[in-house]
Amino acid sequence: MVIYTLADEVLALRRCQPPDFWQSVTGSLRWEETDPLETARRELREETGLGDGLEIVACNQINRFPILPPWRHRYAPDVIENIESVFRVCLPERCPVVLNPAEHSEYLWLPRSVAADRMTSWTNRDAILTLPSM
Repeated sequence: MVIYTLADEVLALRRCQPPDFWQSVTGSLRWEETDPLETARRELREETGLGDGLEIVACNQINRFPILPPWRHRYAPDVIENIESVFRVCLPERCPVVLNPAEHSEYLWLPRSVAADRMTSWTNRDAILTLPSM
C-alpha cells in the first residue's frame, strides 16, 4: 500500500531485515482473513499507527512474484509465489508515523521519483509511479 500526500510525497519504510530494504506498507493475509482490504487496514495500523478515518483505495492491480529467500520460512513449503493486491492512501499532508520496531527502523517522506528509486521491490516502484498525478 502506497501512502502519499497531496504534495506528491511518498512514505518509504526501511525494514529491519534484510538490511537496507525499503518498501511501502506491506503484509500478508492471516489464516483467518479473507478480505485483502481488511488486511490492508490492519497492516496500515500495525506498521504506521495510521488508519482511523483514512480512505484506502484499491488500485485494481494484482501482482504475482516469487517469494524471496529471506521470507520463505513464513510460508508453507509448497508456496513459492506471492499474490499482491495494490492499495493507496492519499493524505492532505505529511504526518508523524509510529513504526513497529520489530519490522521497520526508519521512515522518510520522499518526492515520488526519489521514493520510487529507493524501493527495493519492483512492485512498490510500479505502484508509486502509477499513482494519480497531483
